[in-house]
Amino acid sequence: MLSSLIGFTAVAVLLTISPGPDFAVVLRTSLGSGRRAALCSALGIAAGCVVWGLAGAVGLTAMLSASRTAYDALRIAGALYLMWLGFQALRSARRRSPEAARQEGAAPESGLADADQQSPLRAFRTGLLTNVLNPKVGVVYMSLLPQFIPHGAPVVATTLLLVAVHVTLGFLWLGGIALAVHRARALFQRPRVRRRLDQATGGVLLALGAAVGVETAR
Repeated sequence: MLSSLIGFTAVAVLLTISPGPDFAVVLRTSLGSGRRAALCSALGIAAGCVVWGLAGAVGLTAMLSASRTAYDALRIAGALYLMWLGFQALRSARRRSPEAARQEGAAPESGLADADQQSPLRAFRTGLLTNVLNPKVGVVYMSLLPQFIPHGAPVVATTLLLVAVHVTLGFLWLGGIALAVHRARALFQRPRVRRRLDQATGGVLLALGAAVGVETAR
């Protein structure tokens, strides 16, 4: 069991630090809504992993992966959600442009308040939906976790243990990103920097959503 845990932890670290929607969502939330909301979004993402872990433990993700229609429907919903988050980020960047500031009577580069600033509860929900609407998480669990379950070990208990390892690593990584952005808030709150970061995260989320949509349509 110990060797299985060490091996899975090494793989889980690589999965955790790979850039993806989770990273973009936490970065965006940290920039727009602060440290507390960003930590709540990271907690929501972790909760989404727990949902898929529980589903995998009882075999629901196997049923989902066997049903092409259900799998594609969930992927499309997830793609649309990512694209909506990307649209919101780009809309926020547009509000921060000097032209928009002048139209609204504000001084250029004065830094506009986020109309879409998230409460901790909303940030948690955003993180949760980001993962729950991503069936790839469940499929990865179904294909990866069995390889690290020792022969004779209780399947459900060991599966949940491995999921707990991945969830803990993920929360530490994303929480660390939230805290790092908060410590550098003086830099990131500069209107030009915020606008560029909103554009970057919005573009990434839109691209990820579009990529999932195109892949599903094939």
